[in-house]
Amino acid sequence: MFVPWNIAKGIQKPANAINMTQRYFTLQEANETLSLIRPLMDEVQAIRIKILKNQPEAWPAIEKSAGNGGNRTLSNMVQDFEKFDALIHRIQDMDVLIKDINLGLLDFPALKDGREVYLCWQYGEGDIAFWHEVEEGYAGRQPIDSF
Repeated sequence: MFVPWNIAKGIQKPANAINMTQRYFTLQEANETLSLIRPLMDEVQAIRIKILKNQPEAWPAIEKSAGNGGNRTLSNMVQDFEKFDALIHRIQDMDVLIKDINLGLLDFPALKDGREVYLCWQYGEGDIAFWHEVEEGYAGRQPIDSF
């Protein structure tokens, strides 16, 4: 059997090689998946804001709970983190890459002219309107018309 690279020997896959186990989205599939993800991202961003808002209270709550066995603020934060984690995993389970949770930046792997690229979406945008080369990231976003 032909193996194009051997990880055991430390040979890495070329950056532009296609991963045969990777899911690749068409633009239509990415936008359909985005319609499922958008409400999840609404929750993710709401929890992120809540966590950041409560961050100044976190350390004192942790210090107090260490001595008395618990703290309501801390218990609520743990629930928020658990919900946040579950939402992140649901998004990742759809084969979508979370690139920056603060910006709400997601990438959908796609193929363009036989090479892997990303269809790119940022929280607050409508349908997917940008794509970029894998190595270029957010700064290299190009209008979807050129896809």
